[in-house]
Amino acid sequence: KKSLTGGPLQVSWWAIKAFTVYEMIKPLRENWRRARVGLCVRTAQVVRGRVTVHGRPRTALSNPVLVRRFFCAVLAQEGDIMARVYQDYRQKQRLGEKAPWSVSWNDPDGHKRSKRIGAKSLAQKFARRIEGELAVGSYQSNTRRSWQDFRREYEQNVASKTSPGNQGSLRAALNNFERIISPTMLRSIRTPVIDRYISTRSLECGVKKKSRVSPSTINRELRHLRAFLRVACEYNYISQVPKIKMLREPQKRRRYVTREHFSAIYSACDVAQKPSGYSFTACEWWQSLLVFSYMTGWRIGEPLALRREDLDLEAGTALTRHDDNKGKRDDLIPLHPLIVKHLKQIQGFSTFVFPWKHNRRMLYPEFHRIQKAAGISLSCREPHEHTESCQFYGFHDLRRAFATENVGHLSPVQLQGLMRHRDFQTTLRYINVATSLRGAVDKIVAPQLSELG
Repeated sequence: KKSLTGGPLQVSWWAIKAFTVYEMIKPLRENWRRARVGLCVRTAQVVRGRVTVHGRPRTALSNPVLVRRFFCAVLAQEGDIMARVYQDYRQKQRLGEKAPWSVSWNDPDGHKRSKRIGAKSLAQKFARRIEGELAVGSYQSNTRRSWQDFRREYEQNVASKTSPGNQGSLRAALNNFERIISPTMLRSIRTPVIDRYISTRSLECGVKKKSRVSPSTINRELRHLRAFLRVACEYNYISQVPKIKMLREPQKRRRYVTREHFSAIYSACDVAQKPSGYSFTACEWWQSLLVFSYMTGWRIGEPLALRREDLDLEAGTALTRHDDNKGKRDDLIPLHPLIVKHLKQIQGFSTFVFPWKHNRRMLYPEFHRIQKAAGISLSCREPHEHTESCQFYGFHDLRRAFATENVGHLSPVQLQGLMRHRDFQTTLRYINVATSLRGAVDKIVAPQLSELG
């Protein structure tokens, strides 16, 4: 058989015995007219497992399977992957033989690329490198993509499909990275650069006075940055995603609303002033909201977005829509009879079950007023300047209370389903381990000790 260039294709008997001639010649026969496919442009030989390209040994492969894979990868390409070394005729007319050498090739997208190198030997080396990248599929067609250009592209094509809250968190993360690193090109983002960002960001002041940026905040920003760079790698703007080392977050004891404190807060709801102007009082509204959140584990935004058409008091079910929850899926949740009893007290003609015509931020001052009347005063051991809000519970503490109080009464699958988590490991983060193991202490085997004295 003849090679693609018309010369003899020399194959040793040892190589023929390792893999059949038919499998080796098949790519040549199917691509006979593609005379420049692969690296075997001039002469390719397989002699005792050694592959030589352009008359020089390129790699020594003792395994015949690897030799076969090399030829199949090189010869079975569907396009022209030859890089041409040449001198521009205009410069050659002006400079003669001293004209610089250039390399031209076609990228996987079909666009013709060229680059001026200089010396002929360097141009040949660059051409072989381009041919190898095209053959194995590791060619990067746009390595000079700037940070700002790709950020605009990412925010338009990818980030615009996410929730507004996620978009705001992404912008804050990228803004902090730009403020500290000042990146210009995407290819300049390497692991040492990210480590420098982490060390600098850890020393900055946090939101509260006399505090540092927490490791959880930095990890959230790093997750946004990793997703940002992964898309850049998918677009072939960078060769690979740099390794990002997450910070170790301290395993703190999760705070949750205890039963005693919940009873006190429930009884102090009569001091609430908002909402007003409905057929029910503000006390009934807050008592219903607290019982609903405490016994369902819903996030605070989900009961406020619950519509009356999605609530069936007769069947005792509530439907949370994908537009209103974090999981982006519709879930039909059964309700406890105590919840149904409270929801019947706030029936009206409004669209939502829990109407709130004020700003969402006005919920927290009203919730703090109720807790202050209930005598709630929590201790805060965080290293920052303490404010009045440090002494009170948040709405998410009601969700943690639901997981902690029901961990011993529900199966892991049931608890995960009611909290609507995709992974049970996420549910475990809401469970207070110290409280869940309280009953296990009585089962510990105690040694028999003799009485003293």
